[in-house]
Amino acid sequence: MFGLSLDDIAEDEFEVWPCCWDAVRLFEAMSTQWRVGMGGAIGLDYGVVRDVARMIGLKPKALSGAFADLRIMEAEALAVMAESRGTK
Repeated sequence: MFGLSLDDIAEDEFEVWPCCWDAVRLFEAMSTQWRVGMGGAIGLDYGVVRDVARMIGLKPKALSGAFADLRIMEAEALAVMAESRGTK
């Protein structure tokens, strides 16, 4: 109801470039950390990013680059969710 549905996920396989792998792992691990308002998801809870990164074994040096990429994926996910609700 508040996030992505299975219909939002393409069934095609895709390649993840090695330079993006940390961010993809972090985004996937943050999948239950969406902040939600009356209209649906409004963004990820950045307060837990360091803890989640540590839990998946992401080195502190790699976190700043992964976080920048995470924000790009977050923005795209929010756009897809808004589009599926018909609010964009």
